[in-house]
Amino acid sequence: MRIRLLSYNIHRAIGLDRRFRPERIVEILAHHDADIVLLQEVDDGVPRSREIDLAGELAASLGYPHLAVGHNVSLRKGRYGNATLSRFPIVRERNIDLTIGSHKRRGCQHTTLELSHAGEPDRRLEVFNLHLGLSARERERQTGVLIRSREFRRIAQETPCIVGGDFNDWRSRLRGIFVEGIEFQLASELKNGRAIRTYPSISPRGGLDRFYSRGSIRSGSVRTCRKAVSRIASDHLPLIADFFLS
Repeated sequence: MRIRLLSYNIHRAIGLDRRFRPERIVEILAHHDADIVLLQEVDDGVPRSREIDLAGELAASLGYPHLAVGHNVSLRKGRYGNATLSRFPIVRERNIDLTIGSHKRRGCQHTTLELSHAGEPDRRLEVFNLHLGLSARERERQTGVLIRSREFRRIAQETPCIVGGDFNDWRSRLRGIFVEGIEFQLASELKNGRAIRTYPSISPRGGLDRFYSRGSIRSGSVRTCRKAVSRIASDHLPLIADFFLS
């Protein structure tokens, strides 16, 4: 069974030209037609994005029947955070608080997706959609909070599980924790060992957006968007990966 995932920090759908253009995000997402979409920096009721429910608008425009939103930051008016769009039913969702001390509020959205068709045995995929902080020490502590969370600890080693999103991990310091520490695989890795570059979108230098996977699942092709509009639609490029469940 092949499943396509896409992770994208959409920068509130405000592009490098400082214009709010959600239709550009829709164009990019429609082109890749992923089964599961992990979004970061998604506004809800914020004046800079016309006070709309951005996650709801994107899901409706693209025909995703299932949606979960994890709000992390409250503003004077509105809030924003992560959102997961899915073609598969979301049977459980939880927003894990990854805020460290007085740092900016951060979170990881956990969803459990039901992949089975009627009459088939239960087949579920655990997905964690995160956006980590800007300092290396903060990110290390946030990763510790995540892997010690009840949601993460209860998942069996063989259960298909994907952790994706904006890791802000310029120097791949978290790779050892995920790969050697808790036996995940970095799916978004090139043959030279470097993560696929996604930031900044106009001329990518850092592999900030990543997918890690574990359990009875393997990764296939992984790539960024090559459409010209993706260079301006956000400050990140979307990361697209195909996974295969055994």
